[in-house]
Amino acid sequence: MGQYLILIYEDEASYAAASEQVFGEVMAAHDAFSAKHGSKIKGGEALQPTLSATSIREGLVTDGAFAETKEALGGYYLIEAADLDEAVAIAKDCPARFGGVEVRPIMTFDR
Repeated sequence: MGQYLILIYEDEASYAAASEQVFGEVMAAHDAFSAKHGSKIKGGEALQPTLSATSIREGLVTDGAFAETKEALGGYYLIEAADLDEAVAIAKDCPARFGGVEVRPIMTFDR
């Protein structure tokens, strides 16, 4: 078993403009995803918009995200899966109505 992050990237403008009904549908989709894959989900959260980010490069602190892109990291799930194929199969069910998801293996260090 390995751990993987499902990173959810979405268009913040579309998300912000969504009606209450659409927002409710998105939340219901996440509830359904969690119900279906609950035993594999080890954690996860939604993130505040990029306007609330603080970036630090070479000691310089600035307001906002590193880069302005159409799709921004909006949340994540930490999952446990037998291998990358299983992680991708789980990620295919992950809601991302205004964008897509990325699967990244968690690096492990033997000490």
